[in-house]
Amino acid sequence: MTETLVPHRHDGPALEAGLFHQRMVEIGDRVFAYVQPDGGWCVNNAGVLVDRDRAVVIDTAATEGRARMLRDAVDETARVPPRVLVNTHFHGDHTFGNALVAGSDAVIVAHELARTEMAAADLGLTKLWPHVEWGGIEVVLPQLTFHDGLTLHLSDGRRAELLHVGPAHTTNDTVVWLPEERILFAGDVLMSGCTPFVLMGSVAGSLRAMERLRALGPRLVVGGHGAPCGPEVIDETIGYLRRLQDIALEARSAGIPPLEAAREAGAGPYADWLDPERLVGNLHRAAAELDGAVDGAPLDVIRIFGELVEYNGGRLPDCWA
Repeated sequence: MTETLVPHRHDGPALEAGLFHQRMVEIGDRVFAYVQPDGGWCVNNAGVLVDRDRAVVIDTAATEGRARMLRDAVDETARVPPRVLVNTHFHGDHTFGNALVAGSDAVIVAHELARTEMAAADLGLTKLWPHVEWGGIEVVLPQLTFHDGLTLHLSDGRRAELLHVGPAHTTNDTVVWLPEERILFAGDVLMSGCTPFVLMGSVAGSLRAMERLRALGPRLVVGGHGAPCGPEVIDETIGYLRRLQDIALEARSAGIPPLEAAREAGAGPYADWLDPERLVGNLHRAAAELDGAVDGAPLDVIRIFGELVEYNGGRLPDCWA
């Protein structure tokens, strides 16, 4: 793998956290991962596929500053303009930079539910972390949507397969699978070294997605957050989700609500993963499924996020966007 450091020109909280660089890492022939440390809340990864006369970009970034740096890195790396932009799901850290990264020439592609939920969510994410310098972001919806899957055919005969694997992290998760290279851009369905977050998706659906992704046989995985890694991230995520189901079942039997159950259980063997407070939201989703809710059924996200803050000692979870 080859790597280019992209200077971090942000002078706010991210600078205080020591997060000075993003990395554009060549992980295959003309396949790049744009990795943003530390990978926590709203600090996501993107991908770039370089074709002869165009680039395919996978996801954007949360803030104007980060989106501009991503576009600069794409221009420097690809030396051809983005013609296709894939949003792996509707969350703002993967979509708020659409206008800045795609410009006016690229077609934005996503699952049909991603378009619907992006429109409904609008800029609501910005209200959770008002201290973040969001800048001049706007919601730009996908122009092309699909139901089950879509194949991008690059000019040299390579394929990029867009597969809907949700409900998992959300109802509308898309992964980008490169079968020749056996590289998987997994969006937030997989996150290396980061606690999964299924509040707006499904625990059971995530487990089904894990089996589907394992069957692809990836050799390299670029998750939505965290460093590129091997397929072991699939089994690690399965372990977390199964523990989550066990905690939820025990809590239901004892009549214990999710916040209390999270406090009693703690992060356990996943204590070194980023953002352990997500356990609270995950337990709400697991409890809803035990009560018969369909996968991805809407929950009161704002109220539950308040419980994440309570679990976190009354502090907002760290967000270095």
